[in-house]
Amino acid sequence: MKQNYFFAVLFSLVNLAIYGQSYAPSASADGTTAIHRDSDVFKSWATGVTVVRGPQNITNPTGDLANFGVPENAIDKSNDQIVSLGDGGTAILTFSIPIVNNAGFDFAVFENSFDGLFLELGFVEVSSDGVTFFRFPSHSQTQTETQVASFGNLDATYINNLAGKYRGSYGTPFDLDDITDNILLDKSAITHVKIIDVIGTIDPTYATYDSYGNIVNDPYATPFGSSGFDLDAVGVINEATGLSLDAVNKANALSLYPNPAVSKLYVSRAGTIAIYSITGSLVLKQLVSNKDTPVSIDRLKPGVYIVKLTTEVGLFTQKLIKK
Repeated sequence: MKQNYFFAVLFSLVNLAIYGQSYAPSASADGTTAIHRDSDVFKSWATGVTVVRGPQNITNPTGDLANFGVPENAIDKSNDQIVSLGDGGTAILTFSIPIVNNAGFDFAVFENSFDGLFLELGFVEVSSDGVTFFRFPSHSQTQTETQVASFGNLDATYINNLAGKYRGSYGTPFDLDDITDNILLDKSAITHVKIIDVIGTIDPTYATYDSYGNIVNDPYATPFGSSGFDLDAVGVINEATGLSLDAVNKANALSLYPNPAVSKLYVSRAGTIAIYSITGSLVLKQLVSNKDTPVSIDRLKPGVYIVKLTTEVGLFTQKLIKK
């Protein structure tokens, strides 16, 4: 036993020397962050979903798309009923009550890995307006010299902030504190969670990269109907107490007219208006005394902007299209 323990410690030290950092292990190991779907930490589950399927093999983008499961399988509690996204496919989940940033993990994403080694990974992004999404800083330390085969294995300790890290019925949790604060993201009212399939190939032509610029190597190719990330569910751990999505939308009611606009913009409330580019840069700020006060947007380039109006009763947000 002592000898086995020695070699286990030695193996861990070698891993650290090669890869630099060790993350939480698989669902069956001590120190895991995996959360079982029956845990009472989950307060609710996604109630809506939109899926854009990717191809079964990214090298044939006009070929067959992933087709296993239906999008509605990703709604409600994790139950092993999945929708396959295909190479680079996406799913956007919505919630009847917004997710809120509180202590610890705020939500978890469920995939259907059958053994905790065959891991199909996905990037995770969040949005508080359904327009601008922010990605969790991800890290993959899996080697990139050799392609992980179609049914190859991964080590969870090399993976951080990528959905699919854990086997089926165990959620990979995410903490909103990991995302840098941004004026365009309200962490107290997250309304959308987006999952983007990690394509998995190490071919730079089609590869996807983590936040450190590393190619993310996961099982590839998977040229069949269940290709790519298999989304099971998204469970909410921290939600806005007593605040429904309808209440959020009502509280954030702000009319911009005209919208799309060309040269002048009017807002339905008095306050201080701040207009941000889609990348989060402040491009205009002005005091609006009443709804008849024009805001000149002549100098703004055509595109999509986020308008935030600060008033005595709160902050209101709306999307603006500049022609």
